[in-house]
Amino acid sequence: MAESPGRGGSIYHVGVISDTHGLIRAEALNALKGSDVILHAGDIGSRQVLRSLRCIAPVVAVRGNMDREQGMHELSLTETVEIAGYLFHILHDITCLELDPVAAGMHAIVSGHSHRSSVLIDRGVLYLNPGSAGPRRFTLPVTVAHVVISQGGLHPEIIYLA
Repeated sequence: MAESPGRGGSIYHVGVISDTHGLIRAEALNALKGSDVILHAGDIGSRQVLRSLRCIAPVVAVRGNMDREQGMHELSLTETVEIAGYLFHILHDITCLELDPVAAGMHAIVSGHSHRSSVLIDRGVLYLNPGSAGPRRFTLPVTVAHVVISQGGLHPEIIYLA
């Protein structure tokens, strides 16, 4: 489990992105500016995407089903990171979740794959899919997400880019 502290203070900003498929839009980078850490839920598409995101903040990324480029196999299928005392479990496809988030003490499950953004709280656990920030698929919107962590808990928001 990785630990990712924020830049200080009691408010942390977590940028969440998925399904970039090799495309890092200027709008996505702009929406993620100010993040203390960025979580990428897979289907990254190229190492350049990660390099661009790392210019903004540290990145925790997992491998998606389409991540076949050389070097992508080094990424794990899942990661768990602690941010400001909250545990985030990241995986690409929510149907592959192999743990009970409540029993494991998770506060948030971050996934991608469907290209559909969603925010759900179930049994006190936040389930967040930021949607797709890469090439437009069908008529689905292009989105990323932002989670503000404060003393009041986790506050997710979907950000529509295009």
